[in-house]
Amino acid sequence: MPEAQDADRPAGAKRRSSPHHGRRRRVLTAVTLLTAVVGATTAVACGVLRPAGGPDDPDDPAGPAPLTAPATPGDSDPRDLTPAEEDLLHSAEQLLLRDCMRAKGFVYQPVARQPVPEAREFPYVIDDVEWARRHGYGRDIERRLEEVRTNDPNQRYFEGLPADRKAPAIAAANGPRAEGLTARTPEGMPVTRSPEGCTSQGQRTLYLDLAAWFQARVTMDSLPSLRGEKVTADQELVGPTHAWAACMRSAGHDYADPAALRAAQPPRDRTWPREQESALAVAEAQCAQDSGFAATARRLDRKYDAELRQQYRSDALAWQRLRLAALPRARSVVAADPGH
Repeated sequence: MPEAQDADRPAGAKRRSSPHHGRRRRVLTAVTLLTAVVGATTAVACGVLRPAGGPDDPDDPAGPAPLTAPATPGDSDPRDLTPAEEDLLHSAEQLLLRDCMRAKGFVYQPVARQPVPEAREFPYVIDDVEWARRHGYGRDIERRLEEVRTNDPNQRYFEGLPADRKAPAIAAANGPRAEGLTARTPEGMPVTRSPEGCTSQGQRTLYLDLAAWFQARVTMDSLPSLRGEKVTADQELVGPTHAWAACMRSAGHDYADPAALRAAQPPRDRTWPREQESALAVAEAQCAQDSGFAATARRLDRKYDAELRQQYRSDALAWQRLRLAALPRARSVVAADPGH
């Protein structure tokens, strides 16, 4: 299945794996319903669990926000967007994409930014007891997300197109070739995409300076992974990890850290009694709170988020300013749509 333009990938690079990949598994698939263009994969991102600091999936371009509030801005720093404003920009991008595709003779149905509201992100350990009691490790949410993917109207539309219309549909959405616009990750790896096509056209309408927005986005998408690596390498987390393990042992679960717990879970394709899943997740969450692991991880997450934003200050500020400036345009787009 063709990839969405928004799933920008470093030029000539394969999927980048986490240095922690071999010793941890996600509990839930990364869940943000990305801009799914006609003929493109609808990438759903939901409560991602990166126990003990597993970095984000680099193929999730809309990478998750910091675990906690961002660094306190200086007097001249623009603020971060609220969740409602994030939704507004997403809706506007979707409507612009729909209208552009319609003008090119294709159909596109806007998709929600978060199709499963219960989806949560737990970057280092599950620490919400009530969420764990309701969802365990999120396999129920995974099933709902799979239903979203299966019933994706845009994918179904694409699959129903005549063979000779599929390539033009992808080109209409993404541009003729994934080249022409290049940004670099903090590690210096180039990421390319087309400045043409309906996806870029809509983003240019909202953010005006597409090249600056793209570079800022590539940088900001990379920061959660870098932050996670720093948090889990910090020696301040060692003591709370031992305390978490002791708490789990007292509850009848012998795991050295959340990563070991994750590795011991049944494969995703194997049945896991819901009572067992929920009980283990609740124990993990309760121990995360009682041991100080969750609080320490949050504090370190705030610390390294602030440091990385300062290190990549130019792109971080551009990301905030361009999106804040786009809000009035986004409101106009949404207000003009009869469905809103």
